[in-house]
Amino acid sequence: MTTPAQTAVAATPEEAQLARIGRRRQRKSFIASIVGQLLEWYEWSAYAVFAPFIALALFNPDDAVSGLLATFGVFAIGFLFRPLGGIVFGRIADRRGRRFVLVTTMLMMAGASVAIGLLPTFESIGLAASLLLLLARIIQGFAHGGESATANSYIAEIAPAHKRGLWGSAVFMTIFGGAFLAFVLGGVITGALSEPQVQAWGWRIPFLLGAVLAVVALWLRIGMVESQVFQEGTDDEDPAAADPAAAASAAEAVPADQQADRVAVRDGLGEDSFSADTLKPLSPALSIVLIFFLVSGVAASNYTWTSYVSTYAQTQEGMSPSGAYWALVAALVVGLASLPFWGAVSDRWGRKPVLYVFTVGTIVTVFPLMGFIDARPWTLFASTSIALFLLSAGAALLASVMAETFPTSSRTAKIGFAYSLATAVFGGTTPYVNELAVSQGVPWASNLFIAFAAALALWAAWRLPERKGIDLTIVR
Repeated sequence: MTTPAQTAVAATPEEAQLARIGRRRQRKSFIASIVGQLLEWYEWSAYAVFAPFIALALFNPDDAVSGLLATFGVFAIGFLFRPLGGIVFGRIADRRGRRFVLVTTMLMMAGASVAIGLLPTFESIGLAASLLLLLARIIQGFAHGGESATANSYIAEIAPAHKRGLWGSAVFMTIFGGAFLAFVLGGVITGALSEPQVQAWGWRIPFLLGAVLAVVALWLRIGMVESQVFQEGTDDEDPAAADPAAAASAAEAVPADQQADRVAVRDGLGEDSFSADTLKPLSPALSIVLIFFLVSGVAASNYTWTSYVSTYAQTQEGMSPSGAYWALVAALVVGLASLPFWGAVSDRWGRKPVLYVFTVGTIVTVFPLMGFIDARPWTLFASTSIALFLLSAGAALLASVMAETFPTSSRTAKIGFAYSLATAVFGGTTPYVNELAVSQGVPWASNLFIAFAAALALWAAWRLPERKGIDLTIVR
């Protein structure tokens, strides 16, 4: 029986030093990945936060409802291109490495953000303004699909196996954190500027600021190390790896700092720690369907409570924009604090019990929580805080569960397809479905949509094997 800490002891002082250097570089790479993701999600969330102003600026201002629906429609179309980006960049990441993709997607997101911030208004160039916005969101969606898939693989692969749930929760912390930053800026801008000023030019600030900050994130990402799990996978496919003499000769030619990145630090549970049924490979189709359903439940809830609910509070309940933004900011703090908590709980008690908290809790509470919101900002804060606490139980585990489901050779490509498709179907369309249901006088239909997605996630959680802390190199 293997133990949870199967850490290989270095044979020489030189190897021990290399191991220490490798661990430091992995921590720095972890930070670089998280900072980059945080900024990308900030840019992505800024669109939803300023949706009412974008609708009037870049669509026909004579029909506010139609403009808002069109704005959320463009939001959904951006998501529709995420599966394509996940597939394309996922295959690149599985062949060329995770680091290359994370740098490329950072550049694409920053460029599209600048474009949105500089777009002429509908009044200036008519329909071309709407079409250019659509093009920018397509580019962002394509890049975001590759970013999300690669980041989920990368963080899970460089994390210590016994802390994979905790480290993996940081991936979704960037999603909440990006929304947090966007809402903070939304509160500052709407509080400091008059509504006509925000409508005229203030809504452009977050997109231009995000592009500037992305330069810093890009500089950090260029120095990232490659995932050791990916390196070992490519070594296994390298004919030279079968020749000890050739392998030793090749190792001598690698600089010391790069050798440090490749020193094995084993702490994953081996095959003796799991039953045969748990280790039995899932069929490719079934594994993708299960992850699709799991992510769908998280995405529908997430985009309701972080992207749509503030617009609902403003347009349907009469809440002030500033009050709605700051209520969401406070609630997102609760969500951010909940993510590492649930990640750590899953490392101790397993993934499945925590996933049950998310799925069952969401199904039971979505109707009363949405119905509790009125014009008072504190009602928005209370409802959203509870919803995000439950959502965090599922969101925190996505990176670790997906990594423990898919093999290294195709992990990023499969995550890219399942994750991005789920967020396109149940995430990108959620604000549109919510707004459409409310405009038609059937707000309960949007709540039913969220509950249905959570029910799909509940079945997936029940069907997925429990592989907490497994050595990712033995996942087949």
